Amino acid sequence: MTLVYIAVGSNLGKREENIRRAKDCLSREPEVQIVRESSLYETEPVGGPFQGKYFNAVWECETSLTARGLLVVLLAIEKRLGRERSVKNAPRIIDLDILFYGSSVIEEKGLRIPHPRFQERFFVLEPLCELIPEWRDPVSHKMITDLLEDCREKNK
Repeated sequence: MTLVYIAVGSNLGKREENIRRAKDCLSREPEVQIVRESSLYETEPVGGPFQGKYFNAVWECETSLTARGLLVVLLAIEKRLGRERSVKNAPRIIDLDILFYGSSVIEEKGLRIPHPRFQERFFVLEPLCELIPEWRDPVSHKMITDLLEDCREKNK
C-alpha cells in the first residue's frame, strides 16, 4: 500500500455536501482507504473568473493503485459528481488532486506529482500542515510547516 495525499475542493452548489459525496465515492473504491482527513477550510479562489469561496480539505489515503490508476479513479469521481471542465481555474462542483504519492516524483503526460503548485497555495498547505507538518516535500526537501511559512512570507 502507498500513502497518498489528495486535495479536495468545491465552490459550486452545496460545497460541504459535494465534498462528502466525493468522499463517499472514494470510500467505495476497494483499492483506496481514507485514513484521515483535515478540517474543512473556507478559502478565497485563486485565479480564473469571478467566483465564490471554496471549501478545501486534504485526505490521507492508502492505495494499492498506481499513481495513474488513482488519477483515473479521481477523474471518474469528478465526472460522476458533475464536474465540467471549461476555462482554467473555473468554479467547480468538485476538484480532486493528488498532492503526494508516497515520496515519488512523477512527471508524465497529464500527471505531475508532487502537485506542481501545491507549495504556493494556502488552501493546500494549511490542511496538509494539520495532517503532516513535518512531512518533507520530495522535490524541495522542505517540511510542510516551512513551505507554509514561505507561502505566508511571499503573500504578505
